Amino acid sequence: MIKAILTDIEGTITRISFVKEVLFPYAAKQLATFMRLNENKAHVAEQIAALKAIINEPDADIESVISVLLKWIEEDKKITPLKQIQGLIWQTGYEQADFKGHLYPDAFEFLQAQHAQGTALYVYSSGSVRAQQLLFKYSDYGDIRALFSDFFDTKVGAKQEQAAYNTIVNQLPFSANEILFLSDVASELDAAKAAGLKTLHLIRDGQALSEHPYVHDFSTVKLEQFV
Repeated sequence: MIKAILTDIEGTITRISFVKEVLFPYAAKQLATFMRLNENKAHVAEQIAALKAIINEPDADIESVISVLLKWIEEDKKITPLKQIQGLIWQTGYEQADFKGHLYPDAFEFLQAQHAQGTALYVYSSGSVRAQQLLFKYSDYGDIRALFSDFFDTKVGAKQEQAAYNTIVNQLPFSANEILFLSDVASELDAAKAAGLKTLHLIRDGQALSEHPYVHDFSTVKLEQFV
């Protein structure tokens, strides 16, 4: 019996183009100015230090750091310092109403219904927890953060690695086989399945079929089918 749902965001409950065409360009445009103005603030300096450790350049100046971050954005890298900094930049965009957090209507209705039925909802995304919470705070449907019990990002590990899902399960009051993981990426579903979770593949934008159960939207999903 499924008692909890762990959901990806991009391509699963939000349109891929929202991230690719709205959030990423916004962060890229604002990044250089943001970094120069905030490099000495503790929450930014922490991510700069982490970035320097990753590239093994402890003496890199701020312009070099900016260049690396912009390159990582262009390459869509799922690297924690980048994701944390993007979240900080997006906060300004949300607060200024430059954009709202997009959700598919069927995804919102599904999550709302599951929450009402007592299913615990969790989020696991490569975007930082800060970015996740901003999307749900400033969503098309208002502040819906209360639907979710907790949020996870790449601090628990990469989404294509079984160990990340083991770490998440160890933090939840449920067995792995009581948790349904939702994603549009087969390699993430493979890793979750290896950790013992149930899986559901969202195929919204022409993704190839996989061995996982799949749907094109949430309108037909019944948790009873996952036994």
